[in-house]
Amino acid sequence: MPLTLLDIAQGDFVAPRDRMVIGNLVTDCHIFEGDGTHPIQEENVQILYEPGLRQVQLPVEVQQWRQDIEAEQQRRQAAGERYAWNNPRFAVESIIVSRTNEAEVPLVRISLCDADYYDFLATSVNLDEPLREGEPATLRSQYLENADPVTAPAFLSCSFGVNVAVETGPDRKMVFARRSVIVEGHNKARWNSSVNEGLAAIHDVPEDGSPISLRAVAHRALREELGVQDEDKAELELLAFALDLRNQQWAVFYRAVLTDLTAEDLVARRSRGIEDKWEHERFDFVPADPDSVLDFILEKDPTEWTPCGPALFYLALVRAAVIARDGNRSGRLDVEAAERRAVTRLATPAARP
Repeated sequence: MPLTLLDIAQGDFVAPRDRMVIGNLVTDCHIFEGDGTHPIQEENVQILYEPGLRQVQLPVEVQQWRQDIEAEQQRRQAAGERYAWNNPRFAVESIIVSRTNEAEVPLVRISLCDADYYDFLATSVNLDEPLREGEPATLRSQYLENADPVTAPAFLSCSFGVNVAVETGPDRKMVFARRSVIVEGHNKARWNSSVNEGLAAIHDVPEDGSPISLRAVAHRALREELGVQDEDKAELELLAFALDLRNQQWAVFYRAVLTDLTAEDLVARRSRGIEDKWEHERFDFVPADPDSVLDFILEKDPTEWTPCGPALFYLALVRAAVIARDGNRSGRLDVEAAERRAVTRLATPAARP
């Protein structure tokens, strides 16, 4: 029996979690909480982390991979070659969502433990490598297939990404970023969110002992990758929590509208130098209406996208449509209508404007 779109979207052959579908594109992104119609309130997100209390525990085979990675990076550094710095990070122990009693507003609790970048490289990048020579078992087959990836062991989730869909205010352009070929991991040279940052202990754990702020990480991503400063006006909303099923990476989605900055302003700032300029090889600026954004997404080969990039931009479109309807959640239907038009245009090139 042939595989149907519904079979793929439900993840019957990969994981018991559905994958977001946009037109004919079946992403590897599972939307865990949030639909883009209304923001998740920052005060209702609790991050539990106690520095130095718990270290992620790797299986024996993965410990060997990590040792090999560390040795290779040290060799590269000594030889004056490009190498990956082992910065302190976090492993996601759990993400639990509940609701308030009356308004049923989402409450999200995230538990983290200590990990580092080499833990991430040893796990997420090696999900499909045989654990033992001559045997078929992999991390994916042993821990993720026929199991719920949301409750996977913490060592498989040594990364938590903060992803932002950016719109410029005066000229209403959506910002698409293509990652550099020199970044580590499977997402190099792929189109992605406008900006993104992995949660990092050295940057994101407040010195005063206050809780980690995802909003602060989003602002850091805007500054380091687009040159948007804290004094620039930005309407920033948390839209969703998602899971990259291909790479077993948790992500949070934000929408940012840069009230006073145009695409030309961002290009000029990038030309003058920004902190993490090397992480992206190009930016494209697309009119922020649903038809133009969905055309941009669907016209590309699916392999050119990171698993969660298209899902983020879709939810950003939904949020904009709801705002345009003065808060009516049915604004998402306007995006669905644009999605159908985009699919029709893709199937009939002569119909494109």
